[in-house]
Amino acid sequence: MQSSFSIRAMSISANPPSTSSSLFSLSHLLTMSPQIAPLQVPESPVRDSTTVSILEEGEETKINPQQDDWLPITASRNGNSYYAVFHTLNSGIGFQALLLPFSFTILGWAWGTVCLSLMFIWKLYTHWLLIQLHESTSGKRCSRYIELAKIAFGEKAGKLMAMLPVMYLSGGTCVTMLIMVGGTLKLFIQIVSGHSTSHVKQPLTTIEWYLVFVCLAILIAQMPNLNSIAWISLMGGITAIVHCTMIWIISIDKRGARDVSYDTVKGKSSVANAFRAINALGLIAFAFRGHNVVLEIQGTMPSTEKCPSCVPMWRGVKQAYLLISLCFFPVALAGYWAYGNKISADGGIMNALRKFHGQDTSKAVMGTICMLIIINYLCSFQIYAMPVFDNLESAYTSRKKKPCQWWVRSGLRALFGCLALFIAVAIPFLPSLAGLIGGIALPVSLAYPCFMWNLIEKPQRATVMWYFNWVLGGLGMVVSVLVVAGGIWGIVVNGVDLRFFKPLPILQ
Repeated sequence: MQSSFSIRAMSISANPPSTSSSLFSLSHLLTMSPQIAPLQVPESPVRDSTTVSILEEGEETKINPQQDDWLPITASRNGNSYYAVFHTLNSGIGFQALLLPFSFTILGWAWGTVCLSLMFIWKLYTHWLLIQLHESTSGKRCSRYIELAKIAFGEKAGKLMAMLPVMYLSGGTCVTMLIMVGGTLKLFIQIVSGHSTSHVKQPLTTIEWYLVFVCLAILIAQMPNLNSIAWISLMGGITAIVHCTMIWIISIDKRGARDVSYDTVKGKSSVANAFRAINALGLIAFAFRGHNVVLEIQGTMPSTEKCPSCVPMWRGVKQAYLLISLCFFPVALAGYWAYGNKISADGGIMNALRKFHGQDTSKAVMGTICMLIIINYLCSFQIYAMPVFDNLESAYTSRKKKPCQWWVRSGLRALFGCLALFIAVAIPFLPSLAGLIGGIALPVSLAYPCFMWNLIEKPQRATVMWYFNWVLGGLGMVVSVLVVAGGIWGIVVNGVDLRFFKPLPILQ
């Protein structure tokens, strides 16, 4: 790829588990490894705030509250539906949205629109399942995805099935954004310097630009908990909506490219055509993201018997998905209308806009789009890094039996930033593997929620809901396997530039 901004598109690319009968026996909170150690609560004839049950009306449901209050995801439970909108938008719109028009070059108008619509409904449904599963009828709150997976599939199986996908969707997404921001910075510099490098004296190297981004990201990451970054998520959601809207409006206003063709791009064989279609479907599936942080977002909300947390969470998700649809569908449809099959896998509609209208679009507009994308990366980094921060702090609090001091928290977050920087420098071709690794993570959003609903809620056998979830979950696993196969096929056919510790230069 010519720049880190340009990525190869997915290498083309009942009853809940029972709690203890005693009101004073706490189950330990299941998290990403290492686990949170259970806290001993002395017996008392008076029920206190550590009770694990649905409490009386007006009282908040809690599990292991002392240690929960020490961790960044659950330290603050004063969230609301507006916060849910902000966080869902920030986590739900990413760079994958700009590649949606490219999937239409393979699927065409009809199948592209059908697949995009069905995937939107599918992802919204599994979002709803996760929201409902956040609290069981016993009052136990699952504020982390792996925690819910362990309850549904068992301790060992749940960890085995969910650990790698969730880790990739959290830390891996942060690393990918770090790699891609270099290409966006390159484009921004080229725009403000007149599309040449002659005006730039001693430009920063790729690694130096990575370091600038990491320093800014870790500085913002000093906010103590997930609720405290609501305004950052608001900024991330706004910048995502604005830059997507600007791109598709400009593309329509400029009448797209000349001699546009809407003939689908064919491969050299029927096998190639099949894998290209699978990878295009994978592109659409990857665009709808954020399932790995749904439970975490809901964990920031208060919950009572009268108003459980699922009510404001679902209200916020519906509003957020309405806005997401107003971004994704215009980008996909307008982008394909404007550029047809001239959209490439590298960069999608953004690179097409620059290629065909870079000269007749003002530098201020193009520079603004690039800056909005960079700000969006910075904001999205925060919410995707939060599960990693929570995991690191859970290890500390489990060992020390006390909350993290501010300097420990800062050090742990700086440590993650350094690790992300190291991986970005060591494996700069990571976006080229997005189809392969992303396919492994697809069950988190397509299949696992359906399986977990049947295993935890135990709907009556042979009912519509029972059959529907098993079939939909099975179909999700099939899609995931096919996308992984498509990723492998793309790597075999197109190859991967294995440049270990050799990131592409920002200015060439």
